[in-house]
Amino acid sequence: MDRFYSLGHSSIDFHFKQTPRDFVVEEIPLYEFSNEGEHLVIFVRKKNLSTSEMLGIFARYLGIKNRDIGYAGLKDKHAMTKQYISIHKQHETALENFEHEGIKILSKVYHNNKIKIGHLKANRFYIKLKKVNPTSALKLDEALKNISKFGIPNYFGYQRFGNDGDNHIDGEKIAKGQKKERNPRVKKLLINAYQSHLFNMWLSRRLEINTLVSSFQAKELESLLNMPLDQIKKLQDQKHPFKVLLGDIMEHYPYGRLFDYDGSDEDLERFNARDISVTGMLCGKKVKMSSDTAGQIEKDFDDEINADGARRYAWIYPTGVEGRFNPIEAQYELNFTLPKGSYATVLIEELAKKKMN
Repeated sequence: MDRFYSLGHSSIDFHFKQTPRDFVVEEIPLYEFSNEGEHLVIFVRKKNLSTSEMLGIFARYLGIKNRDIGYAGLKDKHAMTKQYISIHKQHETALENFEHEGIKILSKVYHNNKIKIGHLKANRFYIKLKKVNPTSALKLDEALKNISKFGIPNYFGYQRFGNDGDNHIDGEKIAKGQKKERNPRVKKLLINAYQSHLFNMWLSRRLEINTLVSSFQAKELESLLNMPLDQIKKLQDQKHPFKVLLGDIMEHYPYGRLFDYDGSDEDLERFNARDISVTGMLCGKKVKMSSDTAGQIEKDFDDEINADGARRYAWIYPTGVEGRFNPIEAQYELNFTLPKGSYATVLIEELAKKKMN
């Protein structure tokens, strides 16, 4: 799928390959661990292993089920990742002699509860871009300033769609009862890929609208966007590059309740101040739908499927964004923190203005 990007620069040339040497991610936990209780929280470093593969290695070693091990999120396979997992503390002694070439235990602490999916605050990334010349380095510096100031679209990354990028095709068939999948984990994964595909198409359409609003006169946009002239002029007056539409469903950022945007200047200021953000729909049952102008666009990316829907931030704000150029190695080092569920590769693709997989 061709995608619209949010940054105004031309594409930047560099080489990126997701490897443990050049792609490091560290989990930031949702809360401090109490150092008391019946669960052992282990901070582990893994490389060239998916989270599921790592859990399987620990489970076999300890003689327990994968589901007995708690974890907060899935981490990339082709990377060096640091994350927290939890086991019952009765297995602590058995871990003393644990060794694996792809896994290192960095620290241990006790806690009252098992770690569960979503129990993380954010992820910190350390990434190297290669074959970077001085001109590209300057463009990267400027682009990172814009990302720090305005944020980025919260696309799902290519990892979501499988090695061939087509998991969403089977996901649609399964979600509509046209194909069977016996494995519940695989079934959920494929249906999620279809929901994510529709979300990405909707978000690309919204970025296309942003580009049009910034590039054309209001009168020219009346027929192009099928919106009243006064509404288009208000969009052009918005300071932020992501234009908020009447009927958009907003959410307090980085977490909080959902509410409808009714065109108030106060909410626009809160959006500019990063207190709230726009959400997009993951189609399905029990999902809150947007209305008015936003709803007219969203309905083109809706589908009736046998799965629960949800809302997802359409726009996020990377923090701690840093970039350093190493002219001797022709490398550019990036550090940044993203909220949970967001993809570092999406930020890299925003810089490159092209797909990286």
